[in-house]
Amino acid sequence: MEKLTTYTGTTVPLMNDNIDTDQIIPKQFLKAIDKKGFGKNLFFEWRYADKDYNENPDFVLNQPEYRQASILISGDNFGSGSSREHAAWAIADYGFRIVIAGSFSDIFYNNSLKNGLLPIVQPRDVLAELSKISSTENITVDLPNQTIIASTGTYHFDIDATWKHKLENGLDDIGITLQYEDAISTYESKRPSYWQD
Repeated sequence: MEKLTTYTGTTVPLMNDNIDTDQIIPKQFLKAIDKKGFGKNLFFEWRYADKDYNENPDFVLNQPEYRQASILISGDNFGSGSSREHAAWAIADYGFRIVIAGSFSDIFYNNSLKNGLLPIVQPRDVLAELSKISSTENITVDLPNQTIIASTGTYHFDIDATWKHKLENGLDDIGITLQYEDAISTYESKRPSYWQD
């Protein structure tokens, strides 16, 4: 997993409340088990006018000024609905590293963190300010200091210390296990020979 410490990028506002995982990545696209390739179908029903991928020009992600945004600003209860991990995969595969919202479903929140995507909770007044920032203006998320730095102000956010450590060090569950690779190899070498095959 890629490390995340201080991140700077532009934002895109999608200020709906209750965006569920089926809106994030519809069920018909859940056939793959690889984490790649889901970004094309992110917000499929909103992004495209038809099944041939003709873009809906009114949808915010299709507007030229927001195409390079890597920080998503949204409303309350983001990621509600089914527990599909594909929702976090689709957001990350599209190119977002951070989602700032009023609240998150617990399962989506944890799926995001496990996949190197940082979900940040902020109150409505802060979301309103961040959503009005120009599409050409960068904001910076400083994970070590747990702050969002924007032209509108500096905002604190909370994150569990264990998840913070994992993100800062690029550690997913496999990465954590590999920290004990020498101990695992030593244990394996001491197993009886009939277990070696």
